[in-house]
Amino acid sequence: MSGGFLCVLRPVPRSKGTPRFGAAMSRHHYDRAKTAARGYGGRWQRERLAFLAQHPLCTMCQREGRVTAATVVDHITPHKGDYKLMWDRSNWQSLCEKHHNRDKQSQDRGGNRQRNTIGINGRPTNASHPWNR
Repeated sequence: MSGGFLCVLRPVPRSKGTPRFGAAMSRHHYDRAKTAARGYGGRWQRERLAFLAQHPLCTMCQREGRVTAATVVDHITPHKGDYKLMWDRSNWQSLCEKHHNRDKQSQDRGGNRQRNTIGINGRPTNASHPWNR
């Protein structure tokens, strides 16, 4: 094998109810239902691919003036098990993985995360940054 790396997870001693591979697997993976049980089975995968074919660019990147390929179909309003809302295509948006995993997840959790950009004076431009309070 040339140029590759092999990652091996070894079982660690554990007490009852703890993850088998230590810190490599976070606790929430065990408590959360499988994707198919949450409605993300074969039908979702087909619809997702069709939607990405129709909307290939990340909507958040486009708002920022950048062109990035979308890889995730996101629900604008989290459906939380409501299948009518889950399958409502007007509630879908195409996002790149970075925006889905960072910015959108922060919004869903009630945060209003803004980027900390630096102005020409060398200070943060975000009004909620501690330096600007």
